Amino acid sequence: MTGNELIWRIAGGSGDGIDSTSQNFTKALMRAGLHVFTHRHYPSRIRGGHTYVEVRAREEPVQSRGDGYNFLLSLGDSFARNPQDDAYYGTEEVKPLTENLDDLNEGGIIVYDSGLLDEEDLPEDFDERAEANDWHVYPLDLRSIAKEHGREVMRNTAGVGATAALLGIDLRYFKELMAESMPEDVYETNVDVLEDAHERVAEMDHDHDVSVPTGDHETEQVLLSASNAIAYGALDEGCRFIAGYPMTPWTEVFTLMSQHLPEFGGVAEQVEDEIAAASLALGASHAGVKAMSGSSGGGFALMSEPLGLAEITETPVVLVEAARAGPSTGMPTKPEQGDLEHVLYTSQGDSNRVVFAPGNVAEAYEQTRKAFELAYGYHIPAIVMYDQKLSGELRNVDADFFDREPNPDPGATLTEDELSEAAHHASGKFQRYQHDTPAGASPRSIPGQRGGRFLASGNEHTPEGHISEDPGNRVAQMNRRMEKLDSIEQELAESASHQSHHGDEDATYGIMTFGSQQGTVEEAVDQLRADGHDVKSLGVSDLMPLATEEIEAFLESVDECLVVEMNASAQFKGLVQRELGRFGPTMSSLLKYNGNPFEPAEIVEGFEATINGTEFERSTARFQPAAGD
Repeated sequence: MTGNELIWRIAGGSGDGIDSTSQNFTKALMRAGLHVFTHRHYPSRIRGGHTYVEVRAREEPVQSRGDGYNFLLSLGDSFARNPQDDAYYGTEEVKPLTENLDDLNEGGIIVYDSGLLDEEDLPEDFDERAEANDWHVYPLDLRSIAKEHGREVMRNTAGVGATAALLGIDLRYFKELMAESMPEDVYETNVDVLEDAHERVAEMDHDHDVSVPTGDHETEQVLLSASNAIAYGALDEGCRFIAGYPMTPWTEVFTLMSQHLPEFGGVAEQVEDEIAAASLALGASHAGVKAMSGSSGGGFALMSEPLGLAEITETPVVLVEAARAGPSTGMPTKPEQGDLEHVLYTSQGDSNRVVFAPGNVAEAYEQTRKAFELAYGYHIPAIVMYDQKLSGELRNVDADFFDREPNPDPGATLTEDELSEAAHHASGKFQRYQHDTPAGASPRSIPGQRGGRFLASGNEHTPEGHISEDPGNRVAQMNRRMEKLDSIEQELAESASHQSHHGDEDATYGIMTFGSQQGTVEEAVDQLRADGHDVKSLGVSDLMPLATEEIEAFLESVDECLVVEMNASAQFKGLVQRELGRFGPTMSSLLKYNGNPFEPAEIVEGFEATINGTEFERSTARFQPAAGD
C-alpha cells in the first residue's frame, strides 16, 4: 500500500447494511474525482455472521485490492446469535472488530460502535496492539446517535459521518446519494444522524496521518461489477432469453438479466434446476433466439449433459460459469479458480466449445459480446468464466466505454430463398450437418422456415440428422466440428487480442495468470519494477481455444515465469504445459486457495522467491518452484 490512497473497510453483521453503505461510500469517492475498487467478504452461513467490504480509492486507476488497509469502521454484529465465549462460532458481536485487526496497517484508524461493544468485550491485548501499531482508536456510540434521531439500523450512517469527519470528506456527496435513493422522511432522518456523528467526531482531537487523496475525472464515470458488465454485454449483443436457477455468485448475472430483459422484449425464466435451465436456453436458441444460461460450479456440473447436446446438435448458446471454492458446496461465497478443468472438459467426448476468462469489468463486457458472436457465428456453445472476486468487486469505468452499437443479428442462419438453393436429402430434409463446409460451420435453418426441416439428435447423425454409426460419417462429422476451433483460433488471432500485456516488452522475467487475478498481478509488476526488477506480465483470457501463440511468444521472451492462480492444483499452468510442454522447467507456481484473492505483496514475495531463491514465508499462499529447481 502506498501513502497516497485510502483503503476503508466497513465491517458488521449480515443485515447491518454493510453492502449498501459501502456502495454509497464508494460512489461518493468516485463522484469526488477518485478511482475506486471494492473487495467484498461475506459468510456462506444462512444465519448470517461477520461481513465486510473494503473500498480502495486513489487519484490513479485502481486494479486490485491493496496490501492491507488503513481505516476500519467496525459496527459490531448487531444480529449475532451467539454472544457467549463458549459458543461454537465464538463471540460473534465482536468479530467485525477482532477478525479485521490482522490486516490493519500501522498508523491506521479504528472507529468502533461503543454502543454495541463494551470495553470488556474487546480482546485483552487490544490496547497493547493498538499502541504497538500506532493505531488511532475512536470509540463512538453510533447506536445511541442513530436511536436519538431515528432507528438503530441507521448506525451505519453515523459511521459514515464519523469517517467523513476524520478524513475531511465533504458530506454533500453522501447527502446527494441519500436524496437519490431514499424517501424524503427517511432521507431527513439519515441526514440528522450523519451530521450529528460528524459534528461529534469533528470536535475530537485528531493526530492521525490517514487522508483522502484528491482527483478529477475527465469523463463521466459509472460504478460496475463484472456481473453488470456480463449482463449488459449480453443485452447489447441481442440476447433475449435467459433461464437459470439461483446459486451464488452466478445469481447476480441472472438477477440483472431478469430485471432488464423485459425492457427489451425478452424473457427470463427461473426453473427447477440447472439441467432444465440449460435445456430451456438450448430450446430457445434452436427456435432462433439468442439465449444464455449459467450457474456456479455445482450447478454447472448439472449442465454437463445439455452442454454436450449443444455441441453435437450445434446449437449456439452462451453459458456463464461463476466459480467459487469447491469441491461440492465448498465455500460458496469465497473466490477460487478451481473450476478451470471442469469448464474446459465437462460433458461427453471431445470438447467443442469456446471459453473466455475476462480479467476485469471492461473485458467482461467485451468478451461476453464476443462469446455471443462466436457462438452464433459457428453454432457452438461459448462459456464466460469468472469468479466470486470479479462478481463482488466494484470499480469505476468511463461511461462512454459502453457507447457501442447493439447487435440483433441472429448469426449464421439462412433465409428461405437461400434454403431453396441449399443441399437437401431425397426425403426433402435440409442437410443441416453437411460434411464439407467453410470453417466447419454448417448452414443453419430456423424451425418454421420453408425448406428448413431437419432432425436434431444427441446421437451421431447424417447430414440431415438421422442417427448414424457409419465410421466414415462419424469421422467426417467429428473433423468438421473440431475444425471450428481451428477457425475460431485463427479469427481470434487476427482480431484485437483479449490478452493483457503489462510492463516492458524486453523484460527478462515474467508473471502469468488468467482471469480475475490479472489486475493484482499488474499492480505487483508495477511494485517490482519500482524496486528495480526487470519483469512483465501476461493475463490470459482465451482458454479454449488457448491463446497458444501469444503465450509461447511471452514464455520464449523471458528466462523464468511465475504462474499465479487461485487453486491448489495449478490447473492453468497444467493447461499451458499440455500445449507448450517445453516451457515446464521455466515455470514456477504461486497458488492461493484460502478463500481470499491475492494481494499484490504476496505476488511480489512469490516472484522474489522465484528469481532470488529466497524462502517464501507467507502462510496465505503456496509457492511451487519450477521442475528441476
